[in-house]
Amino acid sequence: MPIIVNLDVMMAKRKVRSKDLAQQLGITEANLSILKTGKAKAMRFTTLEALCEALDCQPGDLLEYQQPTVNEGSS
Repeated sequence: MPIIVNLDVMMAKRKVRSKDLAQQLGITEANLSILKTGKAKAMRFTTLEALCEALDCQPGDLLEYQQPTVNEGSS
């Protein structure tokens, strides 16, 4: 997938635990884990805004576009 989620990196930089962040955002730890691992197919802007506020960062700190390689194709 060409969108890379760097949530785990930002959480480590800010020394924030999953349990605490999930509670602050009002989401379950399971849903936060889905976001952290990049398995989410979508993210609400309100969630992205809350993450940026909680972690004192910009959306570009959390999301990165990576050009797909030839082997990955467009499926």
